[in-house]
Amino acid sequence: MELEFLGTGAGLPAKHRNVTSIALRLLAERNAIWLFDCGEGTQMQILHTTIKPRKIEKIFISHLHGDHIFGLPGLITSRSNQAGDKPLEIYGPKGIEDFIRTSLKISKTHLNYPLKFIEISSDEETLFEDDQFVVTCKRLDHGVASFGFRVTEKDHKGELQVEKLKALGVKPGPIYGKLKQGESVTLTDGQTINGKDFVGQAKKGRVVTILGDTRYTANAIALAEDADVLVHESTFNKHEAKLAKAYYHSTTQQAATVAKKARVNQLILTHISARYLNKDTIELEKEAREVFPHTVIARDFYCMMIPFQEREENQ
Repeated sequence: MELEFLGTGAGLPAKHRNVTSIALRLLAERNAIWLFDCGEGTQMQILHTTIKPRKIEKIFISHLHGDHIFGLPGLITSRSNQAGDKPLEIYGPKGIEDFIRTSLKISKTHLNYPLKFIEISSDEETLFEDDQFVVTCKRLDHGVASFGFRVTEKDHKGELQVEKLKALGVKPGPIYGKLKQGESVTLTDGQTINGKDFVGQAKKGRVVTILGDTRYTANAIALAEDADVLVHESTFNKHEAKLAKAYYHSTTQQAATVAKKARVNQLILTHISARYLNKDTIELEKEAREVFPHTVIARDFYCMMIPFQEREENQ
């Protein structure tokens, strides 16, 4: 599981930052990529990565402002032209289907794969669940319908300790399956062994929270509770709280406060105003770290592996 930031700017593209898009790379987990928001130029950003558009199986749209959706028609079309033939699921606020279907209709675009739209119908809901992941969302505070997403990986069962079994003379076969399920098995020599003694420690699933644009809000804290990683917008510096409130955005220290109250392991700031140059981000990061030390500001193409780790009760 890895996060890759394709665009980290707010509002409009800048020379040093493209507008918002984040890829959650799940290649080891499900040979797929999930995209969160798709601002203008996202497919151009993808050309500078190893991401293959046909691997994108889901796109989650936080809200319908242009800097989060204007890249969709182009990416969807290119995915079809680059051997993409598997269905694509698009999640987002009501209106996302109209926007995409109208764009494709007017441009007379034909796709080689079906689109499935899941429009968010309430302020809080479970959007997706299978045997690996659960994705839930809550409404944020942005003036328009804007949502944050919590991706929860289900726990991994412990690995069967094959070498330990081989040392006892237990050969591979159906018996391994029973032992991995924790069953007790009687061997041909009459010895009974308990499968629980031959299964390693289970791994707790990872949690990633990715928020759309928002003011400081309790829903952000709820979505991020005990997350391994929180991705939070940080459009303004700590001195511009009034401006942030007026434009329904957050400051560096407001985002850091969410991370602290939610007890996350790592905070990544994104959606940086074009008024701040690369050299300014040092100060922005410093501001956030005054409240929450485990903070980094993402730049375009910044990548972060999300390792398995033990949860700490007090952070």
